[in-house]
Parts: sequence; structure tokens; C-alpha cells
Amino acid sequence: MKVAHLILAHKAPTQLERLVRALAHPQADCFIHLDRKADSQAFAALASLPGVRFISHRFDVRWGGYSLTQAALESMREILQASADYEVINLISGEDYPIKPLAAIHDFWAQHPGNSFLEYEPAGSAWWQANMRRATQYYLTELSFPGQHVVERLLNRLLPRRRPPLPQLYGGNMGGWYTLSRACAEYAITYLDAHPRLRRYARFTWGSDEFLIHSILLNSPLAATIVNNNMRYIDWSGGGSSPRVLTQADLPALRASPRLFARKFDSQRDAVVLDGLDQTNR
Repeated sequence: MKVAHLILAHKAPTQLERLVRALAHPQADCFIHLDRKADSQAFAALASLPGVRFISHRFDVRWGGYSLTQAALESMREILQASADYEVINLISGEDYPIKPLAAIHDFWAQHPGNSFLEYEPAGSAWWQANMRRATQYYLTELSFPGQHVVERLLNRLLPRRRPPLPQLYGGNMGGWYTLSRACAEYAITYLDAHPRLRRYARFTWGSDEFLIHSILLNSPLAATIVNNNMRYIDWSGGGSSPRVLTQADLPALRASPRLFARKFDSQRDAVVLDGLDQTNR
């Protein structure tokens, strides 16, 4: 089973190289989407590693903006066009790392052919009750101009709440990273191509990477192939808008986890945790 790891990266070329080497497998290639704001020369040496390619269309990714969803989708399009052999697309960031041996990870995917692994909550859940404004209000995240937030407030005060052009919403704060079957990746891309209204709607949402693809797929004929588990260990216990950076103190929990990958890591802050995972995964 041929796997394409799609890595969204914007910094830390040394840590990214470590990740790519940790993912090296005869049945896997790594496709790196490098944020347009990043200095490509700092990452150029990675192109010489076996099975590593850079996505040609680079997006200026903004946190919370549609550009993050767009970077993932257009990178998937490039992967699908590159080869008909890729059966799995595994979306991770440059701050992720495998927490199981590669053989076990590939065996897991081989044992679940045709399945996709996304984590989500349905509309009406506590998460959606707290976050529905992401999908119903106007956000100008992709723009930058003086008075931007004032304009946002005026738009949301004067205009009616938006109705998402999907039958049901699915998503959550664990939703931004996932593993898709080829069929699901193709469906999501084709659906958005055929529904420009949905694409226009998504441009003015916030955090669409955590709900748009999920909502498309879970309202589709492929919904039965989706497992509500993204197989990522992510610690939100810090209570902030980003998950906690994992350290060597987390090694026991990481080793005990049944999940396949974890995030996020910072090798400048704590490389010992990555050393420990490498020892475990040998």
C-alpha cells in the first residue's frame, strides 16, 4: 500500500529533516508544502533525500484562514496527479512525529484499506455550541488592512448569520490533521470544484481546516468508510488556542498511546523526547 505523507511546514528545517528521515519507508513518499513566507533555501537540502518532493504551488498560510485548507487540498490534488499508486494521504505538520514503529503504522493502514481517519464532533455537541460562530459569522482572516476587526464586527452586526451550504456540520479541535483514503481525497477535491459557492463561503469562515473537509465527507456516500479517530496524540490540557508542546515528561504517555502520531514537538526546546521515540520505534 503506497502512502503519501503530506507535510505542511513553515519553519525548523532541521526538525523537518528529522521527521522526513523518521518516515522513510519503501512504500512511502513525503510531499512537503512549504509556506510561501518561508525561505525555501533553508529547506533546499531536503530535496536530495530519497522519496522527498516539494509541492510546487506554495500558499501564504494564515492561522485560522481558508489558506490552510486550500494548501492541504491543492497539495492533495498534486499528489493524486503525481501517481495513481498512492492509496493513503497522511496529513501532518512539520511539528508532528511518529510514536509507533513504521512497520506497525504501515501494517495498520494495510489492515484498514479504504478507511479514512478523521476526528470530529457533530453539530449540536458542546464543541459546536461554543464554536458555531466559526461557520456562521464573517471572518476576514485572509485579508490584512487597518480597521479589519472593526469591519468584521460591522459585517456581523449588520448582515444576517450565514447558513453553511452543507446539510450537517462535523468538526472539532482535533480535526485539523487526518489520514484520507485516495477515494476520500478525490471526493473532497471534486466536490469543492463542483460547488464554488461552498468554496466562497469557506473563505470567510474561521478554522475551516477543522471542519470543512470533514463536513463534505461525512455528508457523502463515503461516510461509512470514515473512522472517528485521527490516530494522533494531541494534548489540549493547556487550555489555550494551540496544543501543548510535548516534552520528555510525556514519553510514558506517548509510548502507552494506541495512536500512531503525536503533535506538537519543538526540538529546540526538547529533543530528548524525539530521541526517546526513536529508541522505542527501532
